[in-house]
Amino acid sequence: MSDIYESAANSLGLFNSPCLTKVELRVACKGISDRDALSKPDPCVVIKMQSHGQWLEVDRTEVIRSCLNPTFSKVFTLDFYFEEVQRLRYELYAISSSHNGMREVDCLGAMECTLGQIISQRKFTKALLKQGNTVGKSSIMITAEELTGNNDYVELSFSARKLDDKDFFSKSDPFLEIYRVNDDNTQQLVHRTETVMNNLNPVWKTFKTSLNSLCSGDHERILKVAIDFTASNGDPRNSCSLHYIHPYQPNEYLKALVAVGEICQDYDSDKMFPAFGFGARIPPDFKVSHDFAVNFNEDNPECAGIQGVVEAYQNCLPKIQLYGPTNIAPIIQKVANFASEEMHTKEAMQYFILLILTDGVITDMADTREAIVHASHLPMSVIIVGVGSADFTDMEMLDGDDGILRSPKGEPVLRDIVQFVPFRNFKHASPAALAKSVLAEVPNQVVDYYNSKGIKPKCPSEYESSRTFGH
Repeated sequence: MSDIYESAANSLGLFNSPCLTKVELRVACKGISDRDALSKPDPCVVIKMQSHGQWLEVDRTEVIRSCLNPTFSKVFTLDFYFEEVQRLRYELYAISSSHNGMREVDCLGAMECTLGQIISQRKFTKALLKQGNTVGKSSIMITAEELTGNNDYVELSFSARKLDDKDFFSKSDPFLEIYRVNDDNTQQLVHRTETVMNNLNPVWKTFKTSLNSLCSGDHERILKVAIDFTASNGDPRNSCSLHYIHPYQPNEYLKALVAVGEICQDYDSDKMFPAFGFGARIPPDFKVSHDFAVNFNEDNPECAGIQGVVEAYQNCLPKIQLYGPTNIAPIIQKVANFASEEMHTKEAMQYFILLILTDGVITDMADTREAIVHASHLPMSVIIVGVGSADFTDMEMLDGDDGILRSPKGEPVLRDIVQFVPFRNFKHASPAALAKSVLAEVPNQVVDYYNSKGIKPKCPSEYESSRTFGH
């Protein structure tokens, strides 16, 4: 909380009762009038709160140079009191190049509303009124987002090398904008760095930003990894096989595993991941198994980090025989058993994520549907990455995006817990793009489960005090 907001909040009496929640407000403007024919305005927005008929400044955005449609990176964090009318006023100013402060003649428009109006609409747009309360052509949009209680921050540093020179008489003046992709595929500005003048190899200042964390910031969530070892993948000694271990380039299974795993592993406290395979004959008797430990240690199938999973996978391939059929119900049921045990513990705070990597030819669809319907009642999600060029129609049905998945008996899933993504759609994209698509639905799945059970997230202090460190 900024000093100016704390001072304003104390003056307004906002600390007399506990707030319902904290919200972040972001500001953008459109259609700002261009008063100067020779240059565009340098806009800035000031936010004020009303107290006893008086407007008190809370905070202000950065100044954006020469812009008629600014999107400000400054985030306003406010306490929301459901039972109170919190009146806000947004004033848009143009900063004069000859004066550092704000003068009344520089005011381009203003808008008044309540914080409740903004929160109820999430994206609140209203015309800016000129002096005399006349409606102008410019408007302001306020985007609200409730803070989930996760107080974690991430510290980032960025630099660039050999940028294109966009200036004619000097070098470029680069700055960096970071966006996030929302659930509706819109982009939200998260941070804008400072401008580094006349430099094609800029190093921007380190900055901190709040962490939109996976799974509501619960660092104890467990990641399960399962890999398809059926014969439909091809002989791993053949370069055409999906399991072929190239000496210099990872196969599609490894690319998908690393892309998703490196994101998920940050939310597991001990970085130990049980890894299982299915659809292969395994030593010593070479019987077909659909839930064998990739490290061949059934008593302890955990691998140290995603790199440990990769190494176990590479060591496993030469020792097994790819076979079939492609049955994934057993591995879903195996993880469901773990989740069921956790659900009946006193804390019930662990959530299980099963990542299945497969070439997509399912041979036990009825059992798989039954297993997913059962698992939808448990603290778990299933992520499926389809590797190769097979027909993934069955996988897309499991996802349930086009309708409610049902068991063979007609029982519907309690909640959607399956996310399916074909790897071929991201073959030439960055690992981050694949991970973002694969993990997009997981946070909501986690929240839906705990809301349905009436389990509230713990504060960090409560969580640490309840942990058992003995093994």
